[in-house]
Amino acid sequence: MAEQRRDAGDGRGAQERAAGGDVARAWDELVATARRTVTEGLVVGTSGNVSVRVGDTVLVTPTGVPYDRLTPTDVVGVDLDGRQVLGSLVATSELPMHLAIYRTTEARAVVHTHAAHATAVSTLVQELPLIHYMAGALGGPVRVAPYATYGTPELAENMLRALTDRTACLLQNHGTIAYGTSLAQAYDRTAQLDWMCQVWLLATSVPTLSPHLLTPAQLREAGERMKGYGQPG
Repeated sequence: MAEQRRDAGDGRGAQERAAGGDVARAWDELVATARRTVTEGLVVGTSGNVSVRVGDTVLVTPTGVPYDRLTPTDVVGVDLDGRQVLGSLVATSELPMHLAIYRTTEARAVVHTHAAHATAVSTLVQELPLIHYMAGALGGPVRVAPYATYGTPELAENMLRALTDRTACLLQNHGTIAYGTSLAQAYDRTAQLDWMCQVWLLATSVPTLSPHLLTPAQLREAGERMKGYGQPG
């Protein structure tokens, strides 16, 4: 009997160590992604935030802490109701947006930035014009969520409506948010969105000329082709 208890304890210990390893690896990747948003110009200072889901725990960047100061011991984790389960630092003020996405989609990672080109476009239109077929990779024309104060349930609700059948949207007078099955995918979608915004701003800056836009049918065709893009598996 004692041996059985010992075996059961060893099994639980192995599971806990494996779970801890998953969290540590995910946190390292989260910190690297957060730092990348700064080095690649999508974020200035401590604006923006990044999260990744590990089981029922959401690891998220803390509020007001420069990303280059984050260490493996600074891990911040909450459950899907927002209760803190890991760490002592306070989670990002934009936690409601992250949790809203995890509760309503199959997302495993979320990236939110204040990227300059995307933020500029968010002040001009209600939907990013179809300037490039990469909009198909985000599910269709990118919508702009109406403005609401940061960190509020109202902003999260506006965002969810703009994300209907989409994996990214603009936040009016605020920035971008995108999600994916991995941090790499969420980041790539964020960068692609800001790049499309930059292209549209450049094209519309030429005096007397208006950019040619794609039709919805052309975008749908491109979106279908992109479903098979990349290496198998």
